Formats: sequence, structure tokens, C-alpha cells
Amino acid sequence: MPHLSLGRSLLRMGAAVFISYLSVALALPVISVYVRSEFGFDNWLGGVAVGVAFISTILSRNHAGFFADVISPKKCTMGGLFCYMIAAAICLFSTSPWLAKPVAYAVLIAGRLVLGLGESMTLVGLTSWHLSLIGPQRSGKILSILGMAMYGAFAVGGPIGLSVYGKYGFAALMCISFLLPLAGGMLLIRTKDILPQKNIPQQRAFFGIIQTIWKQGAVVCLQGVGFAVLGAFISLYFKSKGWPFAGLGLTCFGTGFVLSRILFGSLPDKMGGTRLAMYSLMCELTGQILLWAAPNVYTALTGAFLTGLGCSMIFPAMGVEVIKRVPKELRGTAFGGFAAFQDLAYAFSAPLAGFLADVSGYSSVFFAGAMAAAIGGIITVSMNTPKQSR
Repeated sequence: MPHLSLGRSLLRMGAAVFISYLSVALALPVISVYVRSEFGFDNWLGGVAVGVAFISTILSRNHAGFFADVISPKKCTMGGLFCYMIAAAICLFSTSPWLAKPVAYAVLIAGRLVLGLGESMTLVGLTSWHLSLIGPQRSGKILSILGMAMYGAFAVGGPIGLSVYGKYGFAALMCISFLLPLAGGMLLIRTKDILPQKNIPQQRAFFGIIQTIWKQGAVVCLQGVGFAVLGAFISLYFKSKGWPFAGLGLTCFGTGFVLSRILFGSLPDKMGGTRLAMYSLMCELTGQILLWAAPNVYTALTGAFLTGLGCSMIFPAMGVEVIKRVPKELRGTAFGGFAAFQDLAYAFSAPLAGFLADVSGYSSVFFAGAMAAAIGGIITVSMNTPKQSR
């Protein structure tokens, strides 16, 4: 029975994340295309529209972690899903025909900022909630399933989002994005909440934790560059080459990501995170180099698959190492700080890569992703791995 209850909890959590995160995934490959085609703006402004959501996420991670630890992880999660819905409504308003293009772009940016807040609260709340419900000894499993659901949503949502946008427009896409978090929240509404912790000195806890986990965070940040440039620009990259299957780039990434979680999801808990992260970064590096140098669409799709396969286990691998280093009453705060490093990559990689694409072409953004993975590997090798607890 305990195993059955555990399995149901993990399944419910994964399904809720998958459904609600489609609200994010559907729009991700569309945003830069939308800004470029509908507004006629440069690539770097498309990158800003993608990356600004992650700036909002970074700025709200501290608040989300404190909310989850001190108030309620369930309320934190539900508040995040509500923000997803508000974000979709604001982005829908940006399609109003009477708005001037600069104003419509500003409205879109506002919606993306609210989306970032929703992502912060949803994922920090869910992680803290289920670490308390299921137990930190299964932290690698929890993080693996969360990531599998998120990037499974990217694998499915990428081509669907581009298809819906191509046939019905951005407004229809935002209407769908409004409904999905509501459906995800319904799966979680009956899951019991966790009693809040005693008062925690928020600023001291957060910045103290950052000092403890910065190496693990730096690795996750550098890993995130590869996904950020792929998610923001692979569709435009394929179109610039005249290649078919633009929507399949994210699908191949997501397939590799989910497959890695299925095959290797238990490895962070069993073998520790540092060695697993090293192998994963080598795989991501290979994938980014293939995308950069791809002579044809099939090589590029292989590169996207290997990037997903490599990116997949780095976050849970480093997450296990982070959870070992913090007390249980600060897990929400710790996860918020840790995840902020990945958000940092997502926030700044897309606009910087957009500028790089304007100057040197779309393939150059994947070379930047490869260099980031290589630096992440160097930091991983430099880590002094603590002995694993038995």
C-alpha cells in the first residue's frame, strides 16, 4: 500500500505538471517567431520576450521559497497556476488590433513577466510539497519526474504550439494556454497540504544557502544555456536553412530528455550527482556541436536529441547534492535558490543569443551553448564530492 500510494502521488504530480506546463511549452518556440513576423522586430527583441519571463522567475525565487516553507507549499503551487492563467490573458490582450506595435510588445512583455512569477511559485511549491509528502530520500526521483513532465510538455507542446499559431494565430494559442493550468490544478486540489515551518529569517537563509550551493548552481546555469538557445531559436534556424520539420527540433530535444529520465531517473540517488553530471554535460556538448555544424536537417535533429539527453539529468543530479547540504526546514528556500541559477541561463541566454544570431547567424548560438557546456564540465570536475550517506 505505501508503494501504491507513493506511485499515485508521483503520477498525479507528474500529470499535473505536464498539463499545466503545456501553458509555457506551447508558447516557447512561438514567441520569437511572433515578435519577428507580427511586429517586424529584430531577433534580439524576440529573445528578450523569451528571456524576460525567466528574469521574473529569478527575482521571485526567494519569495516563492519563503512562501512554500513558511506559509504553504500547496498555496504556493496553486497561486503559481493562477499566475499562468493571468499571464495567458495578458498575452492574449497583446493581440488587440487597436494597439500600436510598441504598446502590444510591452503588453506581451508584461504577460511574460507574470508567467515567470507563476513558474517560480508553481515549481518551488510543488517540489517542496512533494519532498515533504514523499521524503527527501527520494529527492532524485521527485526531481526526475518533475523534469520529465516539464520537458515532456516541451516535446509535445513545441510542434503543437507552432501548428496552432500557424493555423489559428497567437490569440487561439493563448486561449488554450489559459485553460491548461486550470486542468492541472484540478489534479492537485485534493492532495493534502503540509504544515508550515516556524519563522525563518528569509534574507539570511536565502543568501547563506547561495554561498553553500553556488558550484552546483553554476553547473545548472551553464547547462541551461543549451536548452535556452535551442528553445528560442531552433525554429528560426531551421527556416533560415530551408529545412523541413522545424517543430520536430523541440520534440527531439524533449524525447531525449524524457528518455534519459526514464532510463536513468534513479541514478542521482544511487551514484550521487557529480559523476552523472559530468557524463551528461559531455552528451550536451556533443549535441550542441552537431547543431552548430549540421550539414543537413537530420544531423541537426540528432543534435537536438543529444542535447535533450544530456541536459536531462544535470538538474536532478545537482539537486540531490544541494538537498544533502541544507536542513529540511529550508528545502523550499534552497530549491528556489538552486533553480534561480537555471533561470539565470534562460533569462540572459535568449536575448544574448538573439544578438549573436543577428551578427553571426543562427548556427552561432549553438556554438555558444557548446562552450557553456564545456565550462560546466570543468566546474564539475573541480568539485569535491562529499561521501555519500549510507
